[in-house]
Amino acid sequence: MRALSIDLGGTHATCAVVEDRTIHTSQVVPTDGDRKLRELLPVLAETLRKLAADAGLGLGQIEGIAVGFCGLVDRKNARVTSTNLKYTDATEVDLKTWAAEEFGLPIAVENDARLALLGEWYAGSGTSSNDIVMMTLGTGIGGVAMIDGRLLVGKHFQAGCLGGHLAARFDGSPCNCGGIGCAESEASGWALPRICRGWPGFESSSLAGMELNFQNLFQTADDGDLVALAVREHCIRVWARTAASLIHAYDPELLLIGGGVMRRGDLIVPYIQQYVKEHTWTPWGTVQVRPAMLGDSAPLLGAVPLIELIKRSELDV
Repeated sequence: MRALSIDLGGTHATCAVVEDRTIHTSQVVPTDGDRKLRELLPVLAETLRKLAADAGLGLGQIEGIAVGFCGLVDRKNARVTSTNLKYTDATEVDLKTWAAEEFGLPIAVENDARLALLGEWYAGSGTSSNDIVMMTLGTGIGGVAMIDGRLLVGKHFQAGCLGGHLAARFDGSPCNCGGIGCAESEASGWALPRICRGWPGFESSSLAGMELNFQNLFQTADDGDLVALAVREHCIRVWARTAASLIHAYDPELLLIGGGVMRRGDLIVPYIQQYVKEHTWTPWGTVQVRPAMLGDSAPLLGAVPLIELIKRSELDV
Protein backbone atom coordinates (compact mmCIF):
# COMPACT_ATOMS: atom_id res chain seq x y z
CA MET A 1 0.00 0.00 0.00
CA ARG A 2 1.15 3.54 -0.80
CA ALA A 3 0.07 6.44 1.40
CA LEU A 4 0.75 10.09 2.06
CA SER A 5 1.69 10.67 5.69
CA ILE A 6 1.79 13.78 7.89
CA ASP A 7 3.19 13.95 11.42
CA LEU A 8 1.89 17.27 12.72
CA GLY A 9 3.72 18.40 15.87
CA GLY A 10 3.90 21.63 17.78
CA THR A 11 7.06 22.97 16.11
CA HIS A 12 7.15 21.23 12.74
CA ALA A 13 5.25 18.96 10.40
CA THR A 14 6.90 16.05 8.61
CA CYS A 15 5.35 14.96 5.33
CA ALA A 16 6.20 11.71 3.57
CA VAL A 17 5.32 9.22 0.86
CA VAL A 18 5.19 5.74 2.38
CA GLU A 19 4.94 2.35 0.74
CA ASP A 20 4.37 -0.52 3.14
CA ARG A 21 7.37 -0.36 5.53
CA THR A 22 9.44 2.08 3.49
CA ILE A 23 9.54 5.89 3.45
CA HIS A 24 10.27 6.90 -0.15
CA THR A 25 10.54 10.65 0.30
CA SER A 26 9.99 13.05 3.18
CA GLN A 27 10.27 16.73 4.05
CA VAL A 28 10.09 18.71 7.28
CA VAL A 29 7.91 21.82 7.19
CA PRO A 30 8.75 24.33 9.97
CA THR A 31 5.64 25.52 11.74
CA ASP A 32 4.39 26.81 15.05
CA GLY A 33 1.66 25.40 17.24
CA ASP A 34 0.32 28.93 17.64
CA ARG A 35 -0.38 29.02 13.90
CA LYS A 36 -3.86 28.23 12.60
CA LEU A 37 -4.22 24.83 10.95
CA ARG A 38 -6.17 26.32 8.04
CA GLU A 39 -3.16 28.53 7.23
CA LEU A 40 -0.89 25.49 7.18
CA LEU A 41 -3.01 23.20 5.01
CA PRO A 42 -2.03 24.77 1.65
CA VAL A 43 1.66 24.34 2.54
CA LEU A 44 1.07 20.71 3.49
CA ALA A 45 -0.85 20.05 0.27
CA GLU A 46 1.91 21.58 -1.87
CA THR A 47 4.57 19.58 -0.02
CA LEU A 48 2.70 16.29 -0.40
CA ARG A 49 2.20 16.86 -4.15
CA LYS A 50 5.91 17.57 -4.59
CA LEU A 51 6.91 14.47 -2.63
CA ALA A 52 4.54 12.27 -4.65
CA ALA A 53 6.01 13.66 -7.85
CA ASP A 54 9.55 13.09 -6.56
CA ALA A 55 8.58 9.46 -5.87
CA GLY A 56 7.22 9.14 -9.41
CA LEU A 57 3.66 8.59 -8.23
CA GLY A 58 0.38 10.00 -9.40
CA LEU A 59 -2.45 10.49 -6.91
CA GLY A 60 -4.27 7.56 -8.49
CA GLN A 61 -1.47 5.29 -7.25
CA ILE A 62 -1.95 6.37 -3.62
CA GLU A 63 -4.63 4.87 -1.38
CA GLY A 64 -5.02 7.49 1.31
CA ILE A 65 -3.61 10.12 3.64
CA ALA A 66 -2.75 9.56 7.30
CA VAL A 67 -2.29 12.40 9.79
CA GLY A 68 -0.82 12.16 13.27
CA PHE A 69 -1.96 15.14 15.33
CA CYS A 70 -0.56 16.43 18.63
CA GLY A 71 -3.91 16.38 20.43
CA LEU A 72 -7.06 14.33 20.94
CA VAL A 73 -8.66 12.92 17.82
CA ASP A 74 -11.98 11.34 16.90
CA ARG A 75 -10.61 8.70 14.53
CA LYS A 76 -14.05 7.56 13.36
CA ASN A 77 -14.87 10.98 11.95
CA ALA A 78 -11.31 12.15 11.17
CA ARG A 79 -11.69 15.20 13.40
CA VAL A 80 -9.55 16.83 16.06
CA THR A 81 -11.46 17.17 19.33
CA SER A 82 -8.94 18.94 21.58
CA THR A 83 -5.67 20.72 20.80
CA ASN A 84 -4.26 21.65 24.23
CA LEU A 85 -3.54 25.18 22.91
CA LYS A 86 -1.85 24.01 19.67
CA TYR A 87 -3.50 24.85 16.31
CA THR A 88 -6.49 26.22 18.15
CA ASP A 89 -8.75 26.20 15.07
CA ALA A 90 -8.12 22.50 14.37
CA THR A 91 -11.37 21.37 15.99
CA GLU A 92 -13.26 23.38 13.35
CA VAL A 93 -11.34 22.07 10.32
CA ASP A 94 -13.04 19.46 8.12
CA LEU A 95 -10.05 17.34 7.13
CA LYS A 96 -12.17 14.85 5.19
CA THR A 97 -13.36 17.60 2.86
CA TRP A 98 -9.84 19.01 2.55
CA ALA A 99 -8.39 15.63 1.53
CA ALA A 100 -11.20 14.97 -0.93
CA GLU A 101 -10.97 18.40 -2.59
CA GLU A 102 -7.17 18.61 -2.68
CA PHE A 103 -6.30 15.01 -3.54
CA GLY A 104 -9.47 12.99 -4.12
CA LEU A 105 -8.29 10.65 -1.36
CA PRO A 106 -9.67 9.35 1.94
CA ILE A 107 -7.99 10.55 5.11
CA ALA A 108 -7.32 8.89 8.47
CA VAL A 109 -6.45 11.01 11.53
CA GLU A 110 -5.05 9.76 14.84
CA ASN A 111 -3.28 11.05 17.93
CA ASP A 112 0.42 11.29 17.05
CA ALA A 113 1.61 9.08 19.91
CA ARG A 114 -0.88 6.34 18.99
CA LEU A 115 0.27 6.56 15.38
CA ALA A 116 3.89 6.20 16.51
CA LEU A 117 3.01 3.03 18.44
CA LEU A 118 1.19 1.72 15.38
CA GLY A 119 4.35 2.34 13.34
CA GLU A 120 6.57 0.53 15.84
CA TRP A 121 4.12 -2.39 15.94
CA TYR A 122 4.02 -2.56 12.13
CA ALA A 123 7.67 -1.97 11.27
CA GLY A 124 9.79 -1.45 14.37
CA SER A 125 10.49 -2.78 17.86
CA GLY A 126 6.92 -3.95 18.47
CA THR A 127 6.48 -6.50 15.70
CA SER A 128 6.73 -9.44 18.12
CA SER A 129 3.68 -8.58 20.26
CA ASN A 130 0.08 -7.41 20.08
CA ASP A 131 0.06 -6.18 23.70
CA ILE A 132 2.28 -3.13 23.98
CA VAL A 133 2.64 0.07 25.96
CA MET A 134 4.90 2.82 24.63
CA MET A 135 6.33 5.75 26.57
CA THR A 136 7.83 8.72 24.75
CA LEU A 137 10.27 10.87 26.71
CA GLY A 138 11.05 14.34 25.46
CA THR A 139 9.52 17.80 25.71
CA GLY A 140 6.54 16.03 27.24
CA ILE A 141 5.86 12.44 28.26
CA GLY A 142 3.54 10.34 26.16
CA GLY A 143 2.04 6.96 26.94
CA VAL A 144 -0.09 4.87 24.61
CA ALA A 145 -1.42 1.32 24.74
CA MET A 146 -2.28 -1.50 22.36
CA ILE A 147 -4.31 -4.43 23.67
CA ASP A 148 -4.73 -7.58 21.58
CA GLY A 149 -3.55 -5.73 18.47
CA ARG A 150 -5.92 -2.78 18.87
CA LEU A 151 -5.08 0.72 19.93
CA LEU A 152 -6.82 1.76 23.13
CA VAL A 153 -8.97 4.80 22.31
CA GLY A 154 -11.95 5.14 24.66
CA LYS A 155 -15.32 6.86 24.46
CA HIS A 156 -13.82 10.35 24.64
CA PHE A 157 -10.70 9.50 22.57
CA GLN A 158 -8.20 9.88 25.42
CA ALA A 159 -7.87 6.37 26.83
CA GLY A 160 -4.28 5.25 27.10
CA CYS A 161 -2.69 8.33 25.51
CA LEU A 162 -2.20 10.46 28.63
CA GLY A 163 0.48 8.36 30.30
CA GLY A 164 2.53 11.42 31.10
CA HIS A 165 -0.30 12.63 33.31
CA LEU A 166 -0.27 9.71 35.70
CA ALA A 167 0.66 11.06 39.11
CA ALA A 168 4.26 10.58 40.21
CA ARG A 169 3.85 12.70 43.39
CA PHE A 170 0.61 13.62 45.12
CA ASP A 171 2.24 16.79 46.51
CA GLY A 172 4.28 17.64 43.41
CA SER A 173 4.36 20.50 40.93
CA PRO A 174 1.35 21.80 38.99
CA CYS A 175 1.08 20.39 35.48
CA ASN A 176 -0.18 22.14 32.37
CA CYS A 177 -3.04 19.59 32.23
CA GLY A 178 -4.41 20.92 35.54
CA GLY A 179 -3.10 18.01 37.59
CA ILE A 180 -0.59 17.97 40.44
CA GLY A 181 2.62 15.94 40.41
CA CYS A 182 2.10 14.37 36.98
CA ALA A 183 5.08 12.48 35.57
CA GLU A 184 5.30 15.22 32.94
CA SER A 185 5.51 18.02 35.49
CA GLU A 186 8.18 16.06 37.42
CA ALA A 187 10.49 14.78 34.66
CA SER A 188 9.83 16.22 31.18
CA GLY A 189 11.77 18.57 28.95
CA TRP A 190 9.48 21.53 29.56
CA ALA A 191 9.71 21.04 33.33
CA LEU A 192 13.46 20.39 33.47
CA PRO A 193 14.62 24.04 33.84
CA ARG A 194 12.37 24.51 36.88
CA ILE A 195 13.48 21.19 38.37
CA CYS A 196 17.16 22.02 37.96
CA ARG A 197 16.92 25.58 39.25
CA GLY A 198 15.06 24.38 42.33
CA TRP A 199 17.57 21.65 43.16
CA PRO A 200 19.78 22.27 46.22
CA GLY A 201 23.24 23.43 45.11
CA PHE A 202 22.17 24.43 41.59
CA GLU A 203 23.95 27.78 41.76
CA SER A 204 27.34 26.07 42.13
CA SER A 205 26.59 23.38 39.52
CA SER A 206 27.92 23.46 35.97
CA LEU A 207 24.26 23.33 34.90
CA ALA A 208 23.82 26.94 36.03
CA GLY A 209 25.81 28.18 33.05
CA MET A 210 24.14 26.23 30.25
CA GLU A 211 20.86 25.60 28.48
CA LEU A 212 18.83 23.24 30.63
CA ASN A 213 17.88 20.31 28.42
CA PHE A 214 18.28 16.55 28.73
CA GLN A 215 21.30 16.38 26.44
CA ASN A 216 23.24 18.79 28.65
CA LEU A 217 21.90 17.18 31.84
CA PHE A 218 23.11 13.71 30.88
CA GLN A 219 26.48 14.98 29.65
CA THR A 220 27.06 17.04 32.79
CA ALA A 221 26.12 14.04 34.91
CA ASP A 222 28.61 11.92 32.96
CA ASP A 223 31.24 14.54 33.87
CA GLY A 224 30.50 13.92 37.56
CA ASP A 225 28.51 17.04 38.46
CA LEU A 226 26.65 16.12 41.67
CA VAL A 227 23.52 18.17 40.96
CA ALA A 228 23.26 16.80 37.42
CA LEU A 229 23.69 13.27 38.74
CA ALA A 230 20.92 13.79 41.29
CA VAL A 231 18.49 15.36 38.80
CA ARG A 232 19.19 12.64 36.25
CA GLU A 233 18.52 9.97 38.87
CA HIS A 234 15.30 11.74 39.84
CA CYS A 235 14.05 11.82 36.24
CA ILE A 236 14.89 8.18 35.55
CA ARG A 237 13.11 7.15 38.76
CA VAL A 238 9.99 9.08 37.70
CA TRP A 239 10.09 7.41 34.27
CA ALA A 240 10.50 3.99 35.87
CA ARG A 241 7.61 4.56 38.27
CA THR A 242 5.45 5.74 35.36
CA ALA A 243 6.39 2.61 33.41
CA ALA A 244 5.26 0.45 36.32
CA SER A 245 1.95 2.32 36.50
CA LEU A 246 1.37 1.84 32.78
CA ILE A 247 2.09 -1.87 33.10
CA HIS A 248 -0.36 -2.25 35.98
CA ALA A 249 -2.98 -0.30 34.02
CA TYR A 250 -2.75 -2.03 30.63
CA ASP A 251 -1.22 -5.52 31.11
CA PRO A 252 1.30 -5.41 28.23
CA GLU A 253 3.92 -7.99 27.33
CA LEU A 254 6.21 -5.32 25.92
CA LEU A 255 7.13 -1.78 26.99
CA LEU A 256 8.70 0.40 24.30
CA ILE A 257 10.46 3.64 25.18
CA GLY A 258 10.99 6.35 22.58
CA GLY A 259 11.57 10.08 22.34
CA GLY A 260 14.61 12.32 22.13
CA VAL A 261 15.88 11.35 25.59
CA MET A 262 16.50 7.82 24.31
CA ARG A 263 19.80 8.92 22.84
CA ARG A 264 20.90 7.69 26.27
CA GLY A 265 18.89 4.53 26.21
CA ASP A 266 22.01 2.69 27.34
CA LEU A 267 21.31 4.10 30.82
CA ILE A 268 17.54 4.37 30.76
CA VAL A 269 16.44 0.96 29.46
CA PRO A 270 18.42 -1.23 31.91
CA TYR A 271 17.29 0.93 34.86
CA ILE A 272 13.62 0.70 33.89
CA GLN A 273 13.89 -3.01 33.09
CA GLN A 274 15.27 -3.70 36.57
CA TYR A 275 12.68 -1.47 38.22
CA VAL A 276 9.86 -3.19 36.33
CA LYS A 277 11.21 -6.59 37.36
CA GLU A 278 11.28 -5.59 41.03
CA HIS A 279 8.21 -3.37 41.36
CA THR A 280 5.42 -4.69 39.13
CA TRP A 281 2.91 -7.44 39.86
CA THR A 282 2.97 -9.64 36.78
CA PRO A 283 2.73 -13.26 37.97
CA TRP A 284 2.71 -14.54 34.38
CA GLY A 285 6.27 -13.26 33.78
CA THR A 286 8.30 -10.07 33.25
CA VAL A 287 7.37 -7.29 30.83
CA GLN A 288 10.21 -6.79 28.37
CA VAL A 289 11.54 -3.23 28.04
CA ARG A 290 12.98 -2.21 24.67
CA PRO A 291 13.96 1.07 23.01
CA ALA A 292 11.71 2.11 20.15
CA MET A 293 13.75 1.84 16.96
CA LEU A 294 12.05 4.05 14.38
CA GLY A 295 12.45 7.47 16.00
CA ASP A 296 10.72 10.26 14.08
CA SER A 297 9.81 7.76 11.34
CA ALA A 298 7.41 5.83 13.58
CA PRO A 299 4.27 7.96 13.07
CA LEU A 300 4.98 8.22 9.35
CA LEU A 301 5.21 4.43 9.01
CA GLY A 302 2.01 4.10 11.04
CA ALA A 303 0.17 5.48 8.01
CA VAL A 304 -0.28 2.15 6.23
CA PRO A 305 -1.74 0.15 9.14
CA LEU A 306 -3.94 3.11 10.11
CA ILE A 307 -5.44 3.39 6.64
CA GLU A 308 -5.88 -0.38 6.51
CA LEU A 309 -7.64 -0.19 9.89
CA ILE A 310 -10.01 2.47 8.62
CA LYS A 311 -10.72 0.49 5.47
CA ARG A 312 -11.59 -2.60 7.49
CA SER A 313 -13.77 -0.42 9.74
CA GLU A 314 -12.24 -2.00 12.84
CA LEU A 315 -12.94 1.11 14.85
CA ASP A 316 -14.03 -0.36 18.19
CA VAL A 317 -11.60 -0.27 21.10
